Formats: sequence, structure tokens, C-alpha cells
Amino acid sequence: MENWANKKTLILGRNEMIGLLTPSEYNDCVEQAYRMHGEGRYYMDPKGHIVLDRFPGEWEAMPSYIEEPHAAACKWVSIRENNREKFNLPTVFSILIYTEPESGFPLAIVDGSYHTVMRTGASGAVSAKWMARKNSKTLAIVGAGHMAEGALATCNEIFNWQDVRIWSRSQDTLDHFVGEQQPKYDNFKIKTSTNAEEVVRGADVVITLTPARSPVIRDEWIAPGTHIAAVGADKAGDQELEGTLLTRARIFVDDIRQCRTDGEINVPLTQGLITEADIAGEIGEIVTGKKQGRTSDHEITIFDSTGIALQDSATVPLEYKRAMEAGVGIEKKMIST
Repeated sequence: MENWANKKTLILGRNEMIGLLTPSEYNDCVEQAYRMHGEGRYYMDPKGHIVLDRFPGEWEAMPSYIEEPHAAACKWVSIRENNREKFNLPTVFSILIYTEPESGFPLAIVDGSYHTVMRTGASGAVSAKWMARKNSKTLAIVGAGHMAEGALATCNEIFNWQDVRIWSRSQDTLDHFVGEQQPKYDNFKIKTSTNAEEVVRGADVVITLTPARSPVIRDEWIAPGTHIAAVGADKAGDQELEGTLLTRARIFVDDIRQCRTDGEINVPLTQGLITEADIAGEIGEIVTGKKQGRTSDHEITIFDSTGIALQDSATVPLEYKRAMEAGVGIEKKMIST
């Protein structure tokens, strides 16, 4: 039996989290989260939001329990829109607490920022695996912030891309992204543009990663057969896709309770362009074989990813295991007995 009285809590910073898992392993962990969701083997409420008028942004609280791997975690996310300009801090950063479910012991307290970049990217990648056309060659990433790093790394595990494009409103942002990311890939050249239509038209897979409050992607740009992972929208009023686009697509969500208020579908639902009856299901139902994702090569598929807490509890046990094996971080006795 584990001697919990003498056990210590592992504390990890961002740099120590980097490289613990491969992009492929992040994909596997996120797919497992969706599988457990599809099988109902979890406990999770929709993410909680705390919004203060005096600070542009919000906090998010994301607790969850997953049966396999047997784990519980809670992520506290800070989103502050003025951070880069005022404090030279990331717009989004977070702390993740990993606990052993039976005892409630805090096994680890870790920086959740890089973890979130990778598991968020993996949500789009896993959706492409299950919903995109099997011969997909062209990837478009809309948004060139930190999340784009995770999207590119994890999507690179799914298909052999021949054409990779990325959009941002800022050419400086694009140049910075290419400078950091292109050296990691020799199988394609990253093409950039500040014109979203140029990036999106003709793409097989589109990953959107912006905090937009009005559409960035127009209906007319999207050809039959395209798969879109709408990852950016995660609070009421967020919208990256023109509403009419959803009316001609097969739509899956990560968690309908969360997406109806926070996801890409929230604005079209409010406007009456679609109803919940138009939602084909949750991605966990595809992964578990309960529903079919894509039904034809001509179908437009959309995955509405708000980011569910279950992705964290599915991923952090392996990160913790790898960190302990590598001997990184600081162990501290947090509980006196």
C-alpha cells in the first residue's frame, strides 16, 4: 500500500513540461479523453467562468475525473487580453493540479500553459483523424499565436501535408511563428498570409484558433469536403465561422452542454440559424463507434471544440510519470500528518 503520509507533491514549471510527451502521445491522450466521454466513464461539469469588467478577459475553472487513466485534475486558466502589452505575459496561462482520486492527494501542481497548447492542438488533430478526408494534403491554420504551435505539431502526426498555410492579421506575428516553427519541419514549407481567404480557400483541413467575436471565415470560401476544427470559440458571443456555413455542414461538438453556451455553435443557436437537432453528436460518439463522422467525401464537417477538462485529466498522468522518471521539477511535502 502506498504510504501517502510521506509522499511529496511534484511542482513543474513550463520549461520542465516541454518535451515530456511527443505530439503523437498528446493526440493519443486527447483521443482517450473523447473515448471516455463517449462511454460515459467520467465526471465533468461545463467549465466555470469568472468575468470582471475591470480586467479584459476571464478566469476559467475546469475540474474533471476520468476512469481510465484513473485520475482527477483541475485547471485554473487566466485569460488577460492586455497581458502582452502591459506585462509581457502570455494572454492565456494556467495552473493544473493533478490529484489521486481515492485519497485526494495532490500528486502534482504544474504549469498548464504548454500542456494546454499541445492538448488543444490535439483536439483539432484528433478531429481531423476521424472526420477529414483520408487523402487530405492541405492544412490551413487560422491564427498564429501559441495555440497554433500545438495545432501544427499534432496535425503533422495525422496526415502527410504537402501544403501548410497560416493566417494572422499581423505579418510580424506570422514572421515570428515561421521563425520558431519552420526549423522543426522539413517535410513542408509554411506559407503565410494576412488575407484569410487566401489561406482557407482550397484547404482540406482548416483549424481556427482565434478569440474572434465576429466571423473570420466566410461561408463562400469553404468547398465541399472540407473539415473545419473550430477551436477558438470558448465563451458566449465568440464566433469564428459565418453562421450560414454551419447550415450546410455535419457538426460534431466535444461536449454539448459546454458548446451550446461557449462554443462555435453558440451564436448560430442564439440567432436561430441552427437548432440542437442539427448537431450530429459529440466526437466521443465517433471515437467509440456509436456514430459515423464523415459520411461522404463531399460533406463539409465541423468540429466545435471548446476544450474540455477531461483532456487534462487524460493527459497529466503520463506527463507526471515522465517527469518523475526524468527527475525534473521540485518535490515538496504539502501535507503534514
